[in-house]
Amino acid sequence: MQSMFVDGRVAVTASGDGRPLVLLHSLLADAASFDRVIPALARDFRVLVPDLPGFGGSAPAPDGLEAVADRVALAVREATGGRPAAGLGNGYGGFVLLLCALRHPDLFDRLVFADCGACFSEPGREAFRGMARAAREKGLAAIADTAMRRLFAPAFQAAHPALMTERRAAFLRTDIDVFQAACAALAGLDLRARLSDVRAPALVLVGEHDEATPPAMARELAAGLPDARFVMLPDCAHVPQLQAPETFAREVIAFLRPVP
Repeated sequence: MQSMFVDGRVAVTASGDGRPLVLLHSLLADAASFDRVIPALARDFRVLVPDLPGFGGSAPAPDGLEAVADRVALAVREATGGRPAAGLGNGYGGFVLLLCALRHPDLFDRLVFADCGACFSEPGREAFRGMARAAREKGLAAIADTAMRRLFAPAFQAAHPALMTERRAAFLRTDIDVFQAACAALAGLDLRARLSDVRAPALVLVGEHDEATPPAMARELAAGLPDARFVMLPDCAHVPQLQAPETFAREVIAFLRPVP
């Protein structure tokens, strides 16, 4: 695994050889949430995993989610030498990927959206406002249980205590200002009217038990995209790459492999 900085501001790890595949992580997780699927994906692809702006080793990108997408697009272009890449986004990373596809349509030739959508319901928006408010007033530790519940179903948490300790620690390392800004951006986002402009074929995956971005959101996203396939992942919640890595990797590879 190789670590590098691209455009001087985005930290990226690279694994494998072949066509580039960019993995964008969730708001409540980090780049390490893909560690369980990278070995399988790296057999077919050069897997590029950025720390999204403001996470890990990457500098924040002020001025909203579109600025985040533009920063990611610039880094992807540099990391791939301008070669079209496949893109996969989980949760928050999926929204960033969708904005990249809309604002930089030549950047990705295939898209995988894992547990995201184009717009949250009002209860979903209020959940982000509430998390941002609680984080500001009490700190991230006050919402760590909520964050873990949005990532994993209770039964999975109980069965995997070591993973929960690791994931909780990763969440608590999040920059609180970046977290609040991301919550505000997601609470106000509505990309439904622009979905018909997405050019690349897409795979829309969603965990059966995802409470953060429920299956209805993923179905709406798939229905609005011009060329999309919808797949429900059983017994998974918001981060299926951690809960069912073999199934997750198999679905992704089957979708991406037909492209020469």
